[in-house]
Amino acid sequence: MPDKLHKTKGIVLRTVKYGETSIIVTIFTELFGIQSYLVNGVRTAAKKGAGKSNLFQPAARLDLVIYHNELKHLNRIKEFRWDFLYHQIFTDVRKNSVALFIVELLTKCLKQPEGNTDLFHFMEDVLMKLDESNTGVMANLPLFFTLHLTHFFGFRIHDNYNDKNIYLDMREGSFVPEPPHHNQFLEGKQSAVTSRLLKVMQPEELSEIKLNHDFRRQLLEVYEIYYRLHIQDFGTMKTLPVLREILG
Repeated sequence: MPDKLHKTKGIVLRTVKYGETSIIVTIFTELFGIQSYLVNGVRTAAKKGAGKSNLFQPAARLDLVIYHNELKHLNRIKEFRWDFLYHQIFTDVRKNSVALFIVELLTKCLKQPEGNTDLFHFMEDVLMKLDESNTGVMANLPLFFTLHLTHFFGFRIHDNYNDKNIYLDMREGSFVPEPPHHNQFLEGKQSAVTSRLLKVMQPEELSEIKLNHDFRRQLLEVYEIYYRLHIQDFGTMKTLPVLREILG
């Protein structure tokens, strides 16, 4: 099967140095989902290659012309350029930390290389909103993203919270009237705020939800447990400790 050329947009997830001048980059593409590419000559000091590697920072949005062969684990990129250049994500330490968290969580969920345009557009939108965000939106965006990403992977939380259903059973992913017969559940303010975050449709609304740093940190930790319960070999989030410090 010959390699075919395709145009696609992509969001960079991870970059690893390869040899003296090359990189292997993992990209979430609009057409083919998660893919890995060998990119030669972007780390040279020569004028031609200078500055090219900065296009492959995590969360970067690129326009790509790629060779695609589904029998290969590693394809090549023919052309690449910015699809959109952020105003703040690469220069603001806090926004960059949130972007790295978003990218790591997505990467941990993507198991198969298959296209998912709805998820791709959700990612584009979330990163754009992060870039434009004020402090209130930015601080709550990791919580919003973590809850709403579950929708695309089949384990979203059923928002049936009310005066009776006040406990969130994290194994079942729904609110229940009695504490479950295990310790993986939320109650009180954690349960109520989770329901409120599930109702948020646009990130701009997040500035209306006033939470302190410690409470956000606790929620992110229990949401990580939720992912571990529903995604095999999920492990731990490397960006979470950094995010906790930065958003303090």
